[in-house]
Amino acid sequence: MTAGTTDEPPQDVRPRNNRAWWLVLPVVVSVAFTAVIPLMTVVNFSVQDVFTPTDRIFVGLDWFRSVARDPEVRAAFVRTLLFSAQVLLIEIPLGVAIAVAMPRHGRWASAALVVVALPLLIPWNVVGTIWQIFARADIGLGGWVINQVLGIDFNYSLDSADAWITVLTMDVWHWTPLVALLAYAGLRSIPEPYFQAARIDGASAWATFRHIQLPRLRGVLTIAILLRFMDSFMIYTEPFVVTGGGPGNATSFLSVLLSKVAVGQFDLGPAGAFSLLYFLVVQIACYVFFTVLTRSGR
Repeated sequence: MTAGTTDEPPQDVRPRNNRAWWLVLPVVVSVAFTAVIPLMTVVNFSVQDVFTPTDRIFVGLDWFRSVARDPEVRAAFVRTLLFSAQVLLIEIPLGVAIAVAMPRHGRWASAALVVVALPLLIPWNVVGTIWQIFARADIGLGGWVINQVLGIDFNYSLDSADAWITVLTMDVWHWTPLVALLAYAGLRSIPEPYFQAARIDGASAWATFRHIQLPRLRGVLTIAILLRFMDSFMIYTEPFVVTGGGPGNATSFLSVLLSKVAVGQFDLGPAGAFSLLYFLVVQIACYVFFTVLTRSGR
C-alpha cells in the first residue's frame, strides 16, 4: 500500500434524484381512496351501533361476536365453501383438459382461442340474465330440453337442488375458459425438444402429460386455483340475478347474505363486522392455498 492511500471504498458523490417517487404518488392516492379509506370506514362502522349519521354508540366487538354466532351466517359459510370446492374440482381438471386438446399452431389455434375466450367477455350480470332465461322450463331452451326431451322435472325457481346445479353449471361455463387459457399459455411455454424426446422414447400421451406437461403447469395452476377460489368464494352477481339466493336459502352465499344485511336491512354495524370477517376468511384461505401449493412445488 502506497503512502497517502486508504482501504476505504470510493464514495458515490453523484446527486440522488428522488423525483421518480412522484411517479408512485398517483398509485398511492388511488389505493388510498379505493381501498384504505373505505376499509377504515368499514372498521369504524363495525365497532359502533349506528342509529343516525350523528347518533352512534360504541359497542366494541359485539357485532363480531353476533355475526360469528349467527346460525344463518354459519350455514351460508358452509354453503359457499362447498360451492368453491365443487368449482375447483370441476373447473381445474376440465380447463386443463381443454387446454391440452386445443391446437398449438395454425389458424385453428387462433380460432380456438377466440371461441374459448368468448364467455369471459360477457359481463357478470348479463351471464346471470342469460342463464336465468336459458334454464327456465317454459321459455328457456335448456329447461325445455331437460323437461320435455329428457323427461326430468326441472325447475330452478322451486327446487333447491335444481337451483344449485344451475348456478354451478353457469359458473363452470363462465370461468372454465380462464383456467383453459392459463393452462394453454403454460403449455405453449414448454420447449419443443421435451416433446421430441418423449416421442423418441415412445412415451404415451398420458406419460407425456404426467411427466412433462403437468409439472410445468404447477405455477400456472397455482394462480388458477387462487383466482378461481377467490372468485367463487365471493360470487354474488350471477346467483343473485338467477335465483336471488333462493329458493329459500339454497343459493344464499355469504356475499348474498351480506348484501341483504347491508343494503336490505341497512344494519351498518353488523354489515361492517360481517365484511371484515369475510375479508379475513378469504385472506387466510388464499394464504393456506398458496403456502401448500408452493411448498409441494418445491
